[in-house]
Amino acid sequence: MDARAEALRTIAAALATPGKGVLAADESTGTIGKRLATIGVENTLEQRVALRELLFDAPNCAAALSGVILYDETLRSTGKGGATFVEMLRANGTIPGIKVDAGVVPLPGSPEETATAGLDGLDERCKEYYDLGARFAKWRAVLKIDEARGFPSALAVAENANALARYATICQRNGLVPIVEPEILMDGAHDIETCLRVTRRVLDAVFSALRLHGAQMDGMILKPNMVTAGSAHPSANGGDDVVAEMTLRALRDVVPPAVPGILFLSGGQTEEQATERLRLMNRSSIPRAPWTLSFSYGRALQASCLKAWGGKAENVPAAQAAFFARCKANSEASIRP
Repeated sequence: MDARAEALRTIAAALATPGKGVLAADESTGTIGKRLATIGVENTLEQRVALRELLFDAPNCAAALSGVILYDETLRSTGKGGATFVEMLRANGTIPGIKVDAGVVPLPGSPEETATAGLDGLDERCKEYYDLGARFAKWRAVLKIDEARGFPSALAVAENANALARYATICQRNGLVPIVEPEILMDGAHDIETCLRVTRRVLDAVFSALRLHGAQMDGMILKPNMVTAGSAHPSANGGDDVVAEMTLRALRDVVPPAVPGILFLSGGQTEEQATERLRLMNRSSIPRAPWTLSFSYGRALQASCLKAWGGKAENVPAAQAAFFARCKANSEASIRP
């Protein structure tokens, strides 16, 4: 048996442990600065480290988290106790991961759509990240729906699917389990049926590309959007049961049974929506493959925590309690009865 393939299989299965999910703490310096600005906190290295340490050291949360996605700076950072964040996570039984894409850029040929940069030098970066302790990675592709302009175009779907497949195989070659994240944005006035068609189409293209590139299906994790109406559509904030049903319909049509886990992104949903829709999927009677359906949330785990913290050391216990509440709720939602 190939030792690397077995190691990938073991890590992917651990990330997909029922009742656990992945914290997305991979915000870039600019993105985390925007979040800190909402609570009046300056975007300094000290404050970024303080926030991450608050999350990673929160009591009891490791029981609900199988992994944490880090940013390059965070992977290399050390907490106030002297342990690196990688060491801190491992001590809690949580697998460290790393964001490896370099963000979105205009797509040549359709510049109002995007491709994701970062394939250049990815092989070398993956080797280094593995040596630094990461055991999985994440790459985000972004597509948008605009029916009037024919988005997502065939070009955008194909380019992003192939980039995800190339990323996945590079990661697996270097011992990192790839989280494959094709996100269809909620922006727009489209209805949920349109999102269902586009989600199915995009996922079909992604898995076709993964097969073509020889990706190991049981050594990866899928991180998709839930199927929702556009944020400007009248039904955008309702119908949790419909979202759950439509999402399961899209997944069962195209996701191979070998994939061990589907860990959803929250994608602009409220904390409560992201949790409830996940809960309903795991309680649905719709037949599906035996994937673990769980979460890989950023804002949907951190929003209440950030508000409770406010950048003040004396608020850390309250902030950690808020974080734990979200972790616990999503852990419970991800368990299939």
